[in-house]
Amino acid sequence: MRLACIDIGSNTTRLLVADCGGRTLVEVHQERAFTRIGRALSAGGMLTDAKIAEVAMVVAAQLAIAGDLGATRVRGVATAAVRRAVNGARLVEEIRRATGLAVEILSGEEEARLAFAGAAATLEHHPGGDLGVVDVGGGSTELVIGAVPDEIRWWTSVELGSGALAERHLCSDPPSATELAGARAQIAAALGGLEPPPAALVVAVGGSATSLGRLAGPVLDGPALGRALGRLCAAPASDVGPRFAIDPQRARLLPAGLLVLEAVARLVGAPLQVGRGGIREGVLLEALSR
Repeated sequence: MRLACIDIGSNTTRLLVADCGGRTLVEVHQERAFTRIGRALSAGGMLTDAKIAEVAMVVAAQLAIAGDLGATRVRGVATAAVRRAVNGARLVEEIRRATGLAVEILSGEEEARLAFAGAAATLEHHPGGDLGVVDVGGGSTELVIGAVPDEIRWWTSVELGSGALAERHLCSDPPSATELAGARAQIAAALGGLEPPPAALVVAVGGSATSLGRLAGPVLDGPALGRALGRLCAAPASDVGPRFAIDPQRARLLPAGLLVLEAVARLVGAPLQVGRGGIREGVLLEALSR
């Protein structure tokens, strides 16, 4: 069965079209647009009319592509920035009015559960014990420990994302050592007190992890992350991004995402492996069972 997911995140709005059967997913098409909803939130937490119209237009275009590719069902979800927006429901209603697509605003717990299911379903081999999944998004970070395929033992969702961190701390391009230190301090405060149980394997999913895989390789340990941060801080994002086939807009946010992953790797006491699936794959697996 060919299904599609449109995921309205804090940094990007993404489309995944895949052929699904049982617990197997075969990607047909994937694309994203940098809609930066998190940055568009006003001091009062409101989305502007212009941003609502822009996101609805992006969703309409992605929905049309999914239809052209033969998707029989499309599920829409929205995450941290829409969850926090005072008028997030208005964005959902405008998308429904413009396209007919019903978008579900996910809770932090639902984000964690779906990211775990999607990562577990796309593993190349069984971890031989519990699996850890970290999903660094634009507006929040989910960390989940559980048994494959979908037994959650422990989870947390922290209001800590690459977009918000970059906006608050990493104002220079490339960021300065002082800015990096400020971001690290916020990350340490947000993760302080967390005690996740041990896992045999920890995978990182989401846009930051995927892009870092191009810079640092498939295993994100201390040395690999250090080398990647050095590259990101050596030149402006407009120079670094194209060298590693990374969109410059993603490259601009990547130091923030890297710092979160660096802190999570220390927290779990293990290197992170770049995963192949995440929340969108989890959404499609769940759609199969509905």
